[in-house]
Amino acid sequence: MSDITNVKSHGDFTETPEEREFELRAAVGSYWTGGRLFIGIYAFFLASIAFAYFYLRSANNGQLWRPHNVTAPTYFGWGIFAATLLAGLLVIYGQTRLRTGSVLDWEVAGWTALLSILVAITLQVWQLTELPFFPGSSGYASSFIGWAVADVVTLLIGAYWLETILARSLRLRKDGEKDEPTHLSMSVQGQLFRANVSACTYFWGFVVLGSALFWMMFYLI
Repeated sequence: MSDITNVKSHGDFTETPEEREFELRAAVGSYWTGGRLFIGIYAFFLASIAFAYFYLRSANNGQLWRPHNVTAPTYFGWGIFAATLLAGLLVIYGQTRLRTGSVLDWEVAGWTALLSILVAITLQVWQLTELPFFPGSSGYASSFIGWAVADVVTLLIGAYWLETILARSLRLRKDGEKDEPTHLSMSVQGQLFRANVSACTYFWGFVVLGSALFWMMFYLI
């Protein structure tokens, strides 16, 4: 009789507790694997831009790599990098606070990070209207335009990912218990939520590293 009560019916088939546990572990693992695969794909994408940058710089055909040492507006570059760095640090800090049981701190850090990301996107788009060179006018110009467009797309994807998690957090807050928020529980929703937060945090950590590299390449070197 106990075996019958532990089996959940689904139409023409049944699902045991062991099968449901396996499905949960697979779903949590998919966040872990998918997030890191996404980082790997993004790393190859950045590597292609970096290769174009260093190849054109070393070739310097017709002395057209960087005529007259032209550079994109550095004040925009500092602002974009600062906003991206702040967003990444806030996301990491938020996950740290979530692990200690403070859901509210994670939400505040997340919404502040989202605002910082929007600032970075605005500055990046604005910078494209203030460039002292035209696309394709030099090797530096071509590489910079390619990176700037890629950076806008990256920030938009990261902002969308973070916003969906924050929206999910608000829904879990409404459905959770006062003693133990769903975010921190061992329920299916709680475990999937924390796995999603972890994957997003790793992604933003990598975005910060990539932004630091290209900031040095285009504004300092």
